[in-house]
Formats: sequence, structure tokens, C-alpha cells
Amino acid sequence: MWTDSHCHLNLIDLSPYEGDVTRLVQRAADQGVMHLLCAGVDLKTTPNVMGLARCFENVYASVGIHPNDVHCDPFNETQLMGFAKDEKVVGIGETGLDYHYDDVELELQKDVFKKHIELAKKIKKPLVIHSRDAKEDTIKILKENNAQEVRGVMHCFAGDHEMANQAIEMDFYIGVSGIVTFSNAKTLQEVVSRLPLERILVETDAPWLSPVPYRGKPNTPEYIPLIGEKIAEIKGISMEEVAEQTTENFFQLFFQGKKKS
Repeated sequence: MWTDSHCHLNLIDLSPYEGDVTRLVQRAADQGVMHLLCAGVDLKTTPNVMGLARCFENVYASVGIHPNDVHCDPFNETQLMGFAKDEKVVGIGETGLDYHYDDVELELQKDVFKKHIELAKKIKKPLVIHSRDAKEDTIKILKENNAQEVRGVMHCFAGDHEMANQAIEMDFYIGVSGIVTFSNAKTLQEVVSRLPLERILVETDAPWLSPVPYRGKPNTPEYIPLIGEKIAEIKGISMEEVAEQTTENFFQLFFQGKKKS
């Protein structure tokens, strides 16, 4: 049994599924992907994310404001807290820092990131962290704001082994996406080879970052086994072991170890 620990079901083109998200979820299940976390990125589309989680017993949600959206989607703690209290919401995020683009508002990103951490601590739900080209500041803010109290996952991890270790020291997990299947992802593959399997989550980040051999095409949760297969190859273990342990990790983080069937 596989788990897609991070996808955006509300943003996937449903035309290959005859416009029916139920078909998408079923196609994933046909590949053994039995649990999915649909991650929110802004307040405007959060009701759609939560609606999907409510429609399917095996779909859960996280709520937050993506760092690239903080300039156009002001942080509203009351509204976000209202969303976060829903029983199908299991995490806070995406939140974090993204320094990839030249026009980033660094101080605003940092401020909103810190507010997400405080919200997560108030409601006692783990964080879903987006960090791009912002290694030092991401780790610094997590440490200074005691994010280890709620733990979390470094979503779509693309950092080095040092960053992974720093995150694990705070009781965080490492989200491994389809990037690990890319031929030029040597650093990430090296990180995965050294990571304890007990600290890895598998994710698609669909509709983006399709694994090989679908790179460049729209991604979907049904491709999770391709990512798991690469992790198994790197670590010299079976796909079954990867599936079982990464699913257990997901429930350890988001449900305190209470696994759902």
C-alpha cells in the first residue's frame, strides 16, 4: 500500500479522467496508492482542497499560503485557523521560503512563515514545508521558532545531506518526489541513499514533477510506485518495504501512528 504524501488534486487536469476526480482517485488506488494528502497553497482555493478531502475517506488536506503567494494572499489567522480545525485537515502548509525568483519579498515570506509555525503549534498539527534555494533561512526559522514541537515534512526535498540531517534532528521527515528519478538528480539520489527509510515520505507534487518516464507530462498520484521503485533501487531494498515503511511514516507524522485501512 502506497501513500502520496503531497499532491494538488484540485489543480490536476481531469480530462484524462472524463472530468471525474473519482476516476483519478480510483486510478491511483488501482496502482496501490490508497492514501493521498491534498496540499493547499492559498486561502482562495482552500475550500476546494477541503471539499475533495471531505468527498473521499482516503484523501486528507493541509492548509496554508505558499511563499510565492504571500504578496497577493494576506495571512489571515482567523480564516486559516477556521480551516485548520476541520477534522480532514491534518497539516499546516504549504508554507516556507522560496528564493528562486528575483522579485521575492524576503521579509514578508519570513514573517508569514513564522506565523504558520505559530498557528501549527496552537492547533498542534504538523507543518508542510516548501523550501527552494533557501536552505539556511528555512532551517534557522524552524529552529528559532521551535517547529520541532509539531514536527513536519520537508516537501519535495531538493537540498543536501546536511539540510536533511538538520531537519531530521528537529523530528521532521523528508519528502521525496519524482525528481529522484531524474538522471541529473545525483545529489538527491545520494541524500536518499543515506537517509533512514524511517524518515522518508513519498510524494508526487502532482500535477508537477512527473517521474521518468513521464517527465515533462502532467503528473498524477498513480505514478507514486515509480518514485518508490527508484528509492528501492537506490537503497537496495524491495518496493514492498518502501511502500510499507513510507506509509507508516505518513501515519506516524499526521495521525500519531494511527493507521487507517
